[in-house]
Amino acid sequence: MYKIYINETPLYLVSMEDAAGFGPSDENNLVLRYAGKKKFLVNIVHQLENSNRFGRIVVFDVDVEKLWADFNRIYKPVTAAGGAVFNPDSKVLLIFRRHFWDLPKGKMDDGETPETTAVREVQEETGLRQIALGQHLLDTWHTYEHKGDRVLKTTHWFLMKTTETQLTPQHEEGIEQAIWADLGGFLSKPEKVYSNILDVLKKAQEAKGES
Repeated sequence: MYKIYINETPLYLVSMEDAAGFGPSDENNLVLRYAGKKKFLVNIVHQLENSNRFGRIVVFDVDVEKLWADFNRIYKPVTAAGGAVFNPDSKVLLIFRRHFWDLPKGKMDDGETPETTAVREVQEETGLRQIALGQHLLDTWHTYEHKGDRVLKTTHWFLMKTTETQLTPQHEEGIEQAIWADLGGFLSKPEKVYSNILDVLKKAQEAKGES
């Protein structure tokens, strides 16, 4: 199953078996069988890019990996990695960038692994040096437009810990603030945060509860 945010609306690409769990279509939530043509997917993407009328769209097929491959052909790929970092008081690191609360992340350099990128980006964007890399949390996907191209960004997310508390936001990357926040409190009333970041924070909360 793949969950891609397009204009903050989730598009799910799933198998026929998984599609049953979403229930039937209604006026706000579509469940559609893949027609096997790129134009079908382009039309869905266009609708999501230009409207927020749907709560979600689900597209299913017998071969979900082929569906995913066909979807990728619409986009230019970008790969990034980042982390949900917790301090000794179990508070999570949040950054405020371009009017939204976010998590430190960045694009992978040539030859880097996702793990290396995630640690490097956290260090660069927050000033932390001592990072203990934990488990892989999840991958997220979202789309945007850049110089006339449709871009699909894959971000690999990891759980991290640090013994440090002093934060130095990387202003040249547009980061206005870096803070330690109570995760439960933030998730109880989330404001000014992208949906894919909420997914990461909820997954981190689950992982912390299990540890």
